[in-house]
Amino acid sequence: MTASGEHGGLTPGRPWFAANEVLAFVLELVAIGALAWWGFTAPEGVAASVVLGIGAPAAAVVLWGLFAAPRARFSLPLAGVLAVKTVVLGGGAAAVYGTGHPVAAVVLAVVLVANTGCAEYFRRR
Repeated sequence: MTASGEHGGLTPGRPWFAANEVLAFVLELVAIGALAWWGFTAPEGVAASVVLGIGAPAAAVVLWGLFAAPRARFSLPLAGVLAVKTVVLGGGAAAVYGTGHPVAAVVLAVVLVANTGCAEYFRRR
């Protein structure tokens, strides 16, 4: 990368890209939080709630770190990265739906799709 940051990165010349990257990070945290919320409120009993409340977000974090993070352990083609993002981020939206908030789930899903589409488009320019 050059001193001006021409090869990616968050540059002063690309404020929309930087804002979208920040939003992407916030949405990733929201998805993980939603998975925990859904898991801890599962009606299957205390033990199942604890397992789901910890296990679902932990699985999402591991998947993300291995395959979808900017510095992922394994490099996948775009289709693979998008599949992992669909599972994790879509799982977060589904979790919001599962907690009884269908309108919020749809709004979250629309924002996730728009943000991810913009992020992947601008990262590959």
